[in-house]
Amino acid sequence: MPLRPDFGTVGVPIKLRTNFFPVRVPKGPLYEYDVAITPAAGTANRRVKRRIFQLAEQTTAWQHSGMRGTVAHDSSAKLISARVLAQPLTIKVPYYDDDQTKPPEKGGKEYTLTIKFIQEINTQDLMSYLNGDNQYRNYNTLPVISALNLILAAHPLRSGIKVGQDRYFFRSAAVPANLGGGLEAWKGFYSSVRPAHHQLMVNVNVCTTAFYTPGNLAVQMMTFNESSFGARMEAFCRGVRVKTTHLGYRKTVKCLARQNARQYTFPCDELGGSVSVEQYFSRKYKIKLKHPELPLVDVGGQKKNYLPAEVCEILPDQPFRGKLTDEHTANMITVACQPPNVNGNAIVNSGLKELGFVNPGPTLGSFGVSIGPDMAVVPGRILPRPGLKYANNVSPAVDDRASWNLRSIRFAAGARLEKWAVLLIGDRGRDEFQGPQDPGLRTVISGFMAMCKNSGISVSNEQPPVVAANLPSQNRSDPLRKSAIATIRESLTQLRPKPTLVLVMLSNGDKNIYEGLKHLCDVYLDVATVCVHVGKIKKEKGQPQYFANVALKVNMKMGGVNHKLDENTGRWLSSEPTMVVGMDVTHPGPGSARGTPSIAAVVASVDNHFAQYPASLEIQESRKEMITNLKEMMVARLQLFRQRSKVLPKRVLVYRDGVSEGQFNIVRMEELPEIVKAFHTFDQPKKPYRPQLTIVICGKRHHTRFYPTERKDAANDGNPKPGTVVDRGVTAVYDFDFFLQAHGGLQGTTKPTHYYVVHDEIGFGSDSLQGLTNALSYMFARATKAVSLVSPAYYADVACERGRCYLRKLLQGQIGDGTTASGSASTNEQDVMREAQALWRNGVSKTLKDTMFYL
Repeated sequence: MPLRPDFGTVGVPIKLRTNFFPVRVPKGPLYEYDVAITPAAGTANRRVKRRIFQLAEQTTAWQHSGMRGTVAHDSSAKLISARVLAQPLTIKVPYYDDDQTKPPEKGGKEYTLTIKFIQEINTQDLMSYLNGDNQYRNYNTLPVISALNLILAAHPLRSGIKVGQDRYFFRSAAVPANLGGGLEAWKGFYSSVRPAHHQLMVNVNVCTTAFYTPGNLAVQMMTFNESSFGARMEAFCRGVRVKTTHLGYRKTVKCLARQNARQYTFPCDELGGSVSVEQYFSRKYKIKLKHPELPLVDVGGQKKNYLPAEVCEILPDQPFRGKLTDEHTANMITVACQPPNVNGNAIVNSGLKELGFVNPGPTLGSFGVSIGPDMAVVPGRILPRPGLKYANNVSPAVDDRASWNLRSIRFAAGARLEKWAVLLIGDRGRDEFQGPQDPGLRTVISGFMAMCKNSGISVSNEQPPVVAANLPSQNRSDPLRKSAIATIRESLTQLRPKPTLVLVMLSNGDKNIYEGLKHLCDVYLDVATVCVHVGKIKKEKGQPQYFANVALKVNMKMGGVNHKLDENTGRWLSSEPTMVVGMDVTHPGPGSARGTPSIAAVVASVDNHFAQYPASLEIQESRKEMITNLKEMMVARLQLFRQRSKVLPKRVLVYRDGVSEGQFNIVRMEELPEIVKAFHTFDQPKKPYRPQLTIVICGKRHHTRFYPTERKDAANDGNPKPGTVVDRGVTAVYDFDFFLQAHGGLQGTTKPTHYYVVHDEIGFGSDSLQGLTNALSYMFARATKAVSLVSPAYYADVACERGRCYLRKLLQGQIGDGTTASGSASTNEQDVMREAQALWRNGVSKTLKDTMFYL
């Protein structure tokens, strides 16, 4: 990895508080042990393992071996001790569930824990590393950092509920907020130890996640199902723990049955032959089912055990691990989105207390670890704004929120809009036009054409042809609305000659229509589309602004240039041929069919305007972070650069998004050689082609936040001002990285982007790379403001999202003709990949391929 060349100096120096707290590291060594549980049968379940450890801690053997309050463990296989434990060490644990008071008299399960010494972990080497000693540069901090994380987790693991990596939730942190649809939002805290310069820190942040609302399973299932079109009960109940009301035992719901209490029958000698579940409950337990029409739930292990949902109560304190509906997500954002002062106070007051960092318990004390009560203060700088240019060298007035407007401004290079058309979607929306002849529609189209002309797009004067597609109504047996897409296809194929661009007037926000339409037009019909909301484009208030925003997209899709960096800001970029590249990979989310591929995008500039970034999109193995077909994708980008600029680039700057922290080295080991192979395909005899290459990784998924210490350095909402950069205090000890918040916040607490240089042949200094990254954040063509992620990486991200439209069927968990529940074992991952390839076809069609069709 390249060493940090220097620290940045450009900009106005400021001081920021950050959500990191100093950690006092114990002088003496730590002792790491491995824990094996026998018999292993039945312990794969995390809940059972946690219970085994909970019971083990109550045994006299645990106390006698000196482990009470002096060890920390992950309730699984790893244990850290403050002192040496006697070896060999075994602990016998008679097992009983948390709803029982004591182990059964006889025939109960007994587990044995075998605790085996692994290594002594020296903490003094870590101190040398933190002090920046050059010989410690390659020291592996992982063992000691993970040991310290375990020690700090000892308290919240007992008092809270751990969800995912390093996140702990507490009922006491705040009253859970109702999200509707059977779910509620809990507040919690993220905590993770990080090395920083001269000091070990713990990063603490607020987080919010969805939990099940306790109550009757049938009621909550129906509430969830009714909360949104396309919500599936299966997604709600998979994995939830319930207590049965008729017999009082506790079980985990495995899945939904395909039949309900009336349809499912089984032989029962006691009741004289075959009975339905409804009859069984009525005759055996005198329970008359209220909802016999609901699917049964399977709470069995290896064997099926079907129960009516209404005899199950959802147990409290359970995180929801499924896919949230759009409505839930919107409510979740409302709950989670808090201004910086609220979040900052929650971290310092409630966070440190819930995590057990204030008045620490015996565990922290016995290890000699303590946490400082105050947020760290780090130096930052506010970078100067880059200069922007539209046509005729006009520079827009950029305000304090890093945004500007298009009033009386013409695009730097206007495209030609010819042979275009308008498609009206009829889907029972209240704002729709009456049809192609509606006089109101002509007014809107003429207004839009006038705005395009004023912005510098050349549009012919004749009105475009208009076709209407009146869609069949929503129906649960066609959740993807395939019949609606077929109707749209019929309408579009009537247009002769084939249009270069279709302006689509959507009736409502139905994602299935939008995604299906993009799949149809990008992959099958090879026609560019720009979608607008009919209700928004009709509204006279704010109409010029709406027209202008649509014109931004039309100009880019037709190959124009909206704005450029001025000579001064763009000097380094245009001093020799440079290609700026953005890369990203997105993975299938929860609720998708098992084996759904990941999607990789590579976008790259084509000339010295740094405005057009056409994309290569590919599907690859499910959940693989590295880009499989990177060489071919880079070759395609270099060929287009050569075609448009008549030369190959001498410098290639890559912004790589979508890589988690532990994978930085893999980018260097796997992706770097593929990029170099792409260069070599352009070698000529005696003239190898090898431009200078720099790779910068962009990280958004981190928990670092900054809070200005002085009013004058803050934006109106209390967040840092746009252009705030931090490269000291909480950055890497040796490596070349920085945090940059280029954008002005819209709501909540703004999140800076973490930029990390993993390879640098261009030889950037801190100021030049920070300044360039800030300037490129102003080049996102869809907006007239700076964005939170450097534009090339943002474009790659948007392109990946477009690729998801083509696989929407699989991403929603549907396979083949029927619908198969996500993750069920009956579907073969190869079948899913074959289906994905069929949906993807040859990717984006030929005409669109070299344009910014995805914008």
